[in-house]
Amino acid sequence: MRHSPLQNLPGVGIVAIGRNEGDRFRACLASLPQGIPAVYVDSGSTDSSVALAEEAGVHVVHLSTDRGFTAARARNAGWRALLAQHPDLRFIQFLDGDCMLDPEWLPNALAEIEKGEKTAVVFGRLKERFPEVSVYNAVCDREWNVPIGKVRACGGNAFINVDALKEARGYNDELIAGEEPDLCLRMRSLGWRIYRIAGDMGMHDASILDFGSWWKRSKRTGHAYAEHLCLHKQNADTEWKKSLISMLFWSIFLPTVFCLGVVTSLFYDVIWYIVPCSIGLLYIVQLCRLWGRGISNGFTIKEAWMDSALLLVGKFAQSAGALKFLVGHFRGRKSSIIEYK
Repeated sequence: MRHSPLQNLPGVGIVAIGRNEGDRFRACLASLPQGIPAVYVDSGSTDSSVALAEEAGVHVVHLSTDRGFTAARARNAGWRALLAQHPDLRFIQFLDGDCMLDPEWLPNALAEIEKGEKTAVVFGRLKERFPEVSVYNAVCDREWNVPIGKVRACGGNAFINVDALKEARGYNDELIAGEEPDLCLRMRSLGWRIYRIAGDMGMHDASILDFGSWWKRSKRTGHAYAEHLCLHKQNADTEWKKSLISMLFWSIFLPTVFCLGVVTSLFYDVIWYIVPCSIGLLYIVQLCRLWGRGISNGFTIKEAWMDSALLLVGKFAQSAGALKFLVGHFRGRKSSIIEYK
């Protein structure tokens, strides 16, 4: 059952995407307001997702199986199908199937996006639905809370200007991750702006309950960094360039020097033990630096330690994802989606 109707929101539509989200998608559908045109794009679900959408009166778009599934491909199919049915729509709220829309969000988003000329995207606070269930969910909750104001990119859940979406030619179907920064980069190059605004946008159910799932999610991030840089080269987002350099420094360069220092000290001179000892100290210093940053951002001592540890360990998972992309790229193989649930 869909949420109560919203009035005075002409020109607004909703695109939800999903794949085997189960009860999370049931909650997503229940959060959609009546009276707002909506489509659901399904990427080969084998659960009851399609039936749930049909029961809720939401038009369903089925992605064909003749090519790989990606969130980008699903969103493109969704907004094009929605505009084919409602060509006068001016704004589209994109929503992942594991998220619930806040009942106050759409009026807030519409009012804000109409304030500024050339505003392509607005998005609000996305909260984790069950942050207390696992440390990984809690980290996601803090990750969603980006500063208010003009930003470089948004996430998958966002309120987007149709004109900007068309001018940028939508998402890149082929990207298995990082499709939102890619779209935002192209929008910014066309003079459009992206804003994180005040107010709650919705609830997200990451459902990351173990280290293995968190590792896969981080691996997907590294894959996105590498593919983004390969695709855009010198025009790649500067923040993503920095992230890729940081990832390679902490997870490949320093461990390599560490191992070389150990081998050299064993076969040549014990004085070379200073190299691995110095690198070990460098990791400790970095951990403390990240912890201090967390404290300055208002985290508790425990939250700051958990975030700093996972940020540092995550560099190794990200490098695994980057290497996965590079190997596939040089072999001429397209990457398949990295699912962590």
